[in-house]
Amino acid sequence: MKIRILNTALAAAMAASFAAGALAAERATPLEARAMFDQAVKYMEANGAERAFAAFNNQKGKFVRKDLYVFVIDDKGVYHASGAAPESLVGLNVIDTTDAAGNPLFRNMIDATRKAPEATVRYVWLNRATNKVEPKASYVRKVGDYVVGVGYSAARSTAEQARTMLDKAVDLARAKGAQGAAAAFNDRAGSFVRDDLYVFMVDLDSGRFQAMGMNPALAGTDALGLHDAAGKPLIAEMVERLKSADEATVDYVWRNPVTNAVEKKRAYVRRVTGSLVGVGHYLE
Repeated sequence: MKIRILNTALAAAMAASFAAGALAAERATPLEARAMFDQAVKYMEANGAERAFAAFNNQKGKFVRKDLYVFVIDDKGVYHASGAAPESLVGLNVIDTTDAAGNPLFRNMIDATRKAPEATVRYVWLNRATNKVEPKASYVRKVGDYVVGVGYSAARSTAEQARTMLDKAVDLARAKGAQGAAAAFNDRAGSFVRDDLYVFMVDLDSGRFQAMGMNPALAGTDALGLHDAAGKPLIAEMVERLKSADEATVDYVWRNPVTNAVEKKRAYVRRVTGSLVGVGHYLE
């Protein structure tokens, strides 16, 4: 009952922010979120907690922009600042609040910043711009006795977006060869890793990963032995399909790096010289 009450209070506070006109907010990019986060951390370190709280709670100030805002909680899960709805959220204890997928997001934020000064926490939350529950990622950092954060909403990518990324990846692989393309695909800050989309590439002769945008550390490791969450040898199936066709579509179940949940996924793969190049999207 306690968690339900907390979630209800938080939902009411977020609803109040919509009533104040938040629906007009535009969707911000991860780069914009990162810039605000860095600015907020520097501001709090330079000006102290109380002055920072006042700045972050000012809904007409520089720390509320598009669907971005700064929030601050202490190690007990109590809000001290939130540009979303300061009049309702400040003072509210949300330590036991869970997201739409049942994840204890605030507890995860606190635990993550105890292990390292800075972390990225992924969860499912209400987007102030669309009024829909969507995957979200927050940059969080420990500043003194508090956790400072800024989050951005990551919309679920479509089949069309996955195919478009694959087209660009194939063009690059043909233009620069496997080695040159692999460097771009493995760059997590590059254009081939975006929200829940990323490129993977497998050498068809060795069966080893040449690139894996989600986890570049997998480059050089065995791909054929990889199984999905249901035990399906997904890469082996992709390679087998490409023996008789230039492209193929394979369905499987895989962890979504945005929601951190295992979901149904569909990958589009193509043969480019001696490599398999693929991009997948998560299904509703």
